[in-house]
Amino acid sequence: MHHLEINGGRVLTQRPAVYKLILPPQTVGYGDAQLDDYHGRLRRRYPWRQGTHLHLRARFSHGDGTLIGTAGFGFWNAPFGDPATRWPALPQAVWFFYASSPSDLPLAPTGAGRGWFAGTVDATRGRALALAPFAPLVVLGNRWPRFRQQVWPWVQTQLSISYQPIPHDMTEWHSYELIWLATGCRFVVDGQLLLETPHTPRGPLGFVCWVDNQYMVVTAEGRLRWGVSATTAVQWLEISIGNI
Repeated sequence: MHHLEINGGRVLTQRPAVYKLILPPQTVGYGDAQLDDYHGRLRRRYPWRQGTHLHLRARFSHGDGTLIGTAGFGFWNAPFGDPATRWPALPQAVWFFYASSPSDLPLAPTGAGRGWFAGTVDATRGRALALAPFAPLVVLGNRWPRFRQQVWPWVQTQLSISYQPIPHDMTEWHSYELIWLATGCRFVVDGQLLLETPHTPRGPLGFVCWVDNQYMVVTAEGRLRWGVSATTAVQWLEISIGNI
């Protein structure tokens, strides 16, 4: 497993398959503590495909709304580039994901796209690419709430977007399972089904687990920006990986 440590971030191996990702206070710049298994690979050689079952236990230092930045675990295609190979791509992901304010991602027909949730996205399919010529009209129409409520669910289907908030306390140990199949994805927390969706990324994808101080705004109304947030306390994510 590759360890990525940026601006003081640390990945500690406490015992086999048990890790603690620690991010010290960040006053300037981007900080990250990350585990992944795709470092240095071409995307077509990422190791995981449909038929994968991830099972792990995890807890965070802070809860929803007090953890600053983004964090989580699951599978993605590193669309903004592996630090070793920075070639952008359209996003694919299936994961448990956290984002704090001011992040805002196009997930639900209404409300801010942030918090602790399970989700999928695949913007690489032909039906998603076919939306490109109509993107300016969709962005314009989404400025009106009624239009967005009617049209955005259809757009979500074309982009294979699934989204379900996780009500559990992030600071306590919980069991998380992700079953990624060709027919759909299932997200299970503490043995209870949280989300079952027909949306499923094609892959191949890489495993990632991280905590950082980044935010991103990509809204249905066309706003796009990203940056970093200052933090004043140590933040961490502790995980025990059962199997992939």
